[in-house]
Amino acid sequence: MIIVHHLNNSRSQRILWLLEELEVPYEIKLYYRNSMMLAPKELLDVHPLGKSPVITDGDVTLAESGAIIDYLIGKYANGKFKTSSELQYIDNLYYTHYAEGSLMPLLVMGLIFRAVPKYSPWFIRPLVRFFMNQLHKQIVDRQLVNHTSMVDKRLSEVKWIAGGLEPTAADFIMIFPLEGLAAMKVAGSHTLEYVQKVHERPAYKRAIEKGGEYAYYV
Repeated sequence: MIIVHHLNNSRSQRILWLLEELEVPYEIKLYYRNSMMLAPKELLDVHPLGKSPVITDGDVTLAESGAIIDYLIGKYANGKFKTSSELQYIDNLYYTHYAEGSLMPLLVMGLIFRAVPKYSPWFIRPLVRFFMNQLHKQIVDRQLVNHTSMVDKRLSEVKWIAGGLEPTAADFIMIFPLEGLAAMKVAGSHTLEYVQKVHERPAYKRAIEKGGEYAYYV
């Protein structure tokens, strides 16, 4: 049976959504972040980097959301969640890599800028907060305008991200950063509608129930 090593408030939630859509039996081993919002050391026993998501499936141990999503769809989808044209294949390929290659690094950078003041000595915290806010405005906010505009335009033109009639790998990996944009209140109207559509899917609701605590942008 597939075991999902699932960290609360993390990217691994989207793996649960995919598994629920696939209706594949799986087991969750739940881990909780520590006071510094880092993964616990127990995850190092599963994978050398100690990160989540990680799945084990028989003799296979696999990390990285994109790799896990491709593996699960390839092995268990039985033809579902596939693209049906060359154009859909290209769009699916692009957005699958864009999610973690371009959009998520920017959101993580913003998260770090927000977190640094909280963990700074109290007597320099106001100064650190000022500088981090300036960095956020100059680096993150400026770039986010282009990202949110591009994604919202895409979602105004298609039902699902690759352009087909059902989700593909691009949707399963993109939902996490799009939830982040929505929580930050910078997502466009079509992005908000898309996120709501995903949240209303029965499989997504089951994944939330099983996965436990999930803050969209911690």
